[in-house]
Amino acid sequence: MFVPFENLPADSRVWVYTGSKAFTEKETEIITEVLSQFCEQWAAHGQPLQTSFTLLENQFIVLAVNEDYHTPSGCSIDSSVGVLRKIQEITGIDLLDRSRVPFLINQKIELIPLPHLKIQFQQGILLADTLTFNLQASTKQHLDTWKLPAESSWVAKYLPKSAFIQ
Repeated sequence: MFVPFENLPADSRVWVYTGSKAFTEKETEIITEVLSQFCEQWAAHGQPLQTSFTLLENQFIVLAVNEDYHTPSGCSIDSSVGVLRKIQEITGIDLLDRSRVPFLINQKIELIPLPHLKIQFQQGILLADTLTFNLQASTKQHLDTWKLPAESSWVAKYLPKSAFIQ
């Protein structure tokens, strides 16, 4: 059953997906409609799940489940990936490519290929304080630190050692 995202408890489980581009107004309408219908019927072993979603920065989808209400099963989680594939088919926006890392550069989200991170940091294109997004958030509460400097995220391992010496 769908509930407004803000009504879910802080410890609700979340999954974050990055769009290959920013969503247009029409794409946002389509995504919202498809996810609303999905969340309304999302269930695990016949038991309805208390679910929601939110769109962040016009480029990220966050799906959420209140595990205190009912725990999702592997099959129910697989069905959520299925709805993302459906959205991809309708909109042409890739939501499942984890090989690009989003950064906020000049107030715009740029997707940097994973193999290029080290070089971009070495060349000073990306800096220790360049903002990235907490794609590894596992609970709604973790989204409180949605934007964070690269040095405070998992991409810190790609920073040159000199970036940490201030």
